Amino acid sequence: MDAKNSSKTARVARPERSQIEMQLLSLDQMLPVEHRARIVWSYVKLLNLEPLYSSIEVSDNTRGRTATAPEVLVSLWLLATLDGIGSARELDRRCESDIPYRWMCGGVSVNYHTLSDFRVQHGEFLERLLVNTVAAFIKQGLVPLETITQDGMRVKASAGRSSFRRQPTLEELQRKAQEHVDRLRKETESDSERQAGDARRRAAKERAAREQKERIEEALKQHEALSQQREERTKGDGEKTRVSTTDPDARNMKMANGGFDPAFNVQFATDKETRVIVGVGVTNEGTDGGQLPPMLEQLHRDYGKNPQQVLVDSAYATKDSVTAAEQRETKVVSSIPRAEQMRKHGNDPYAPQYRDTPEYAGFRQRMALPEYQTLYKERPSVAEFPNAVCRNHGLRQFRVRGLIKVKAVALWHALAFNFTRFLNLEFLPS
Repeated sequence: MDAKNSSKTARVARPERSQIEMQLLSLDQMLPVEHRARIVWSYVKLLNLEPLYSSIEVSDNTRGRTATAPEVLVSLWLLATLDGIGSARELDRRCESDIPYRWMCGGVSVNYHTLSDFRVQHGEFLERLLVNTVAAFIKQGLVPLETITQDGMRVKASAGRSSFRRQPTLEELQRKAQEHVDRLRKETESDSERQAGDARRRAAKERAAREQKERIEEALKQHEALSQQREERTKGDGEKTRVSTTDPDARNMKMANGGFDPAFNVQFATDKETRVIVGVGVTNEGTDGGQLPPMLEQLHRDYGKNPQQVLVDSAYATKDSVTAAEQRETKVVSSIPRAEQMRKHGNDPYAPQYRDTPEYAGFRQRMALPEYQTLYKERPSVAEFPNAVCRNHGLRQFRVRGLIKVKAVALWHALAFNFTRFLNLEFLPS
């Protein structure tokens, strides 16, 4: 029998997609018992969300639209971050189409405006949440915080390369933006018989024009500050300064691929024993030099203790940074900067130099010891681990603008990373 006749006579089950079915299932029955969404929800229910509840103005005794429960929004963004979803619009679509997100909502209606605003408006709460969860495990002796690592990764900004402008162009754009805002305002005031829908569109246009004008004004302010810094470093070089008109906080940085892009520098401090993120920082400085002292100060403020040791690469091991860390009684474990150049000139990189502070000289001598050289070799597996995981979760380019919002997104990634670490370490109740 040939293949053509076999296809007609063979008995097979083929899909029938027009058949009407009735399935009486609840959302809870549709989601598998072992699904990660259930674990995320159980974890969020353990957190103290009272600061978010205290900011809700509507109550049983006041008028107004019912607010969305904070635990729903926290759970949605935590699950979305784990799934690599970085867009509020995409998360909104998932809440309509995907069972795990529908289960998380439990019939509560959300929209992308609410999701987008919630993601970036609670940076202080997210940072406090990170600190409180880690502090609880430090108190139980589960996170020792004796030896930490710190590493930075440059994440692309929402701004494009073509958005960077010099001062004359910024001033001209500011003038045009002001004229545009004034024209829209006059049109709104003169058109009193417009339809409601048209009114909303005009209001949206006016708001967009006003926000653009504010970004350009901020770009001019930052241009002035950056120009002054460049003048101090290189006389007469301030005129070459460029600032982005769409995200004035972004800076052109050298990326891992060797090119330059508008980006932010995300700093993670990680406990060596548990690989839990204990500190998050975001800066628009393109170098890691100078980032160690602020992180150590932050950890002392948050947890009331100084790590005994910190493992960092040579970019962090500047004279000022090492001196500040050693004065906090935190030993810096790193490779010696420019060690190869010193050897080529016949100098011992581990011997004290005439410009060294006493702390930096001690750092050089310590790194000549085999045990510290062995300890330093453990740095990549700890420091770069959260960077790799967060990149796999979508931390490759920010979709928001401004340092405050960018840090909020970085904190969501840190919280999601720690959640998986707590599960793997069996810190959470089953």
